[in-house]
Amino acid sequence: MLLGVWRYRGFIAGSVRREFQGRYRNSLLGAAWTVLNPLAMIVVYTVIFSQVMHNRLQGVDLPFAYSIYLCAGALTWGLFAEITSRSQGVFIENANLIKKLQFPRICLPIIVVLNAGVNFVIIFGLFTVFLLLTGTFPGWIYLALLPVLLVMTLFAVGIGMILGVFNVFFRDVGQFFTILLQFWFWFTPIVYPASALPPEIREMLGWNPMAAVVGACQDILVAGHAPHWRSLLPVTALALLCCALGMQLFRKRAGEMVDEL
Repeated sequence: MLLGVWRYRGFIAGSVRREFQGRYRNSLLGAAWTVLNPLAMIVVYTVIFSQVMHNRLQGVDLPFAYSIYLCAGALTWGLFAEITSRSQGVFIENANLIKKLQFPRICLPIIVVLNAGVNFVIIFGLFTVFLLLTGTFPGWIYLALLPVLLVMTLFAVGIGMILGVFNVFFRDVGQFFTILLQFWFWFTPIVYPASALPPEIREMLGWNPMAAVVGACQDILVAGHAPHWRSLLPVTALALLCCALGMQLFRKRAGEMVDEL
């Protein structure tokens, strides 16, 4: 399978490039929107939440602490949501391509991840510039984001593969997950700190794998210290399990998906 993906690396790269260009094809500002949109989000979070609303985090004495906390959580969640949301419909959206061309179908989820990755790198790069300009860059511990984001990406890919296969046969799956994703967002400490929750609800966060991932990113970017790696072990195991299950489902149902589409 990996050899097949490597052979079609040109197809994957071309698909990622075409989607990126097509997103802004008829726009006057073109690809500049990839910078303006996240820049506007960072400005809004900083001005409204840190200055106007005067939100502060307990134990963190920084002028932009809450905006960094919010951006760290929102950007991380945005990558997870984009991968899973796009993956759930990737086979349906590319039905004509699947029926007409012979290529490894696993290329389609890879294209989704790469597209989401390009968007994330641009947005997070601007956020990093903001950290540098405001003197809040956490230093070398910033590199600890890489393994955290890798775990989160594997988790998103695993869920996306499972949803993508099931959604071909049961179209309600995609609709249900869209609703679930909204509840999941608010059950994850992104807008609010976990300390603001009642103790009994705070204990329930242990069952939310994204709470550990988002919390790790916030620890790195806000507090400037390494995350609690042990807290990431359950989500890492779950990510590997979801990826294995997703691949197994994909291999068994690949032929049936073509007929169903």
